[in-house]
Amino acid sequence: MNCSIARALDQVGEWWSLLIVRECVLGTTRFDEFQERLGIARNILTSRLNRLTELGILEKAPLEGQEKRQGYRLTPKGEELFPVLVALLQWGDKWAPGPHGGSVRYVERDTGKELEPVGPKSADGCPLGFRDVRMMAGPGATASTLARIDARNQAVLGDSQAPIRQEPGAK
Repeated sequence: MNCSIARALDQVGEWWSLLIVRECVLGTTRFDEFQERLGIARNILTSRLNRLTELGILEKAPLEGQEKRQGYRLTPKGEELFPVLVALLQWGDKWAPGPHGGSVRYVERDTGKELEPVGPKSADGCPLGFRDVRMMAGPGATASTLARIDARNQAVLGDSQAPIRQEPGAK
């Protein structure tokens, strides 16, 4: 599928994958800790850890104080999933809260201020919704992508401009 969202979900869209990344953010490193905290079957955990490692989202590293044993930690690629986790947490707190609200809050280390909602913002910092954004073709756009972008902009924005021109390198 010619879609960056689909390709990202191919890597981290499976239920356990982002929960494993969440556990890494929470400091989990050892196989037995992942299994205990997630309640996941050993074979599924093994499969997911191997896949996340193959994709370069996790890496194996010696465990502190136990250099002969290895655990898991996020790579820079994995660390860049942090905003995705924050966005899911914020969305879940709003639309799928527990009976007493959210169980975790993220605050800035230095100020203690709660994180602002994650999402696209205008140049002056105002939040943008999908109706505030015009889509344009990227270098990997195909003819069908161009048609979908044009149809979306017309339907959502009432955009009567000419169809989106293909950028150099678009197919």
